[in-house]
Amino acid sequence: MDGVPEPYSGWTFLTNHARVLAAIADDRSVRIRDIAAHCRLTERAVQKIIADLEQDGYLSHTREGRSNTYRIDPGKVLRHPAEAGLTVASLLSLLVQAEADRATAPGDRPHATT
Repeated sequence: MDGVPEPYSGWTFLTNHARVLAAIADDRSVRIRDIAAHCRLTERAVQKIIADLEQDGYLSHTREGRSNTYRIDPGKVLRHPAEAGLTVASLLSLLVQAEADRATAPGDRPHATT
């Protein structure tokens, strides 16, 4: 089936909800199709995640013609008790920096030390 990303079966550090939120933070008018491709999810999965995020107040949208413009509530506190007090803004600042680092040329990246 065209358009369906290759599934990933291993465990990951980030949830799909975090990935979708980061994709929206990068482009507030991003299409669901583009989020799905970037996050390697189906469009239906992205729609469900967006509905979850909107239901709990992390995200809202306004319809502009045939597209949506999303608004993230940066002050909303993360849900898990282990992240008590951390906000969406703090999470996104980490993810946005990581994305910016990934976009730089490999020779320009700082090397990890042990």
